[in-house]
Amino acid sequence: MNKVALFAFQAEIPCFVHVMLNAIDMREKGCEVEVILEGKSPGVVAELSRQEHPLHALFEKTKALGLIAGVCRACAVATGSLESIMKESLPLIDGMHGHASMADYILKGFQVITF
Repeated sequence: MNKVALFAFQAEIPCFVHVMLNAIDMREKGCEVEVILEGKSPGVVAELSRQEHPLHALFEKTKALGLIAGVCRACAVATGSLESIMKESLPLIDGMHGHASMADYILKGFQVITF
């Protein structure tokens, strides 16, 4: 089985949509996929979690499939997104000086792709 870790760094919704679509597509095709929100990307959570947002259903599907492995704690704090991350019950990752470690994924056999 292919193992892929998708690290999202951008806070632009169109960019994050591609992360979600690719994660779902890879899962449907048999890959083990984990999405990690780093950089400015935790900022998309508050917007996508609003039920009236046109892409809310895609965000909910991504969460329901368990594709979001976690959010960088340091970046959630830095972007002011910690409250929305906690409200959505998304796990926080902080194993590398408060950030998510790409090396941890590589050592577990994941291919790392950044967005």
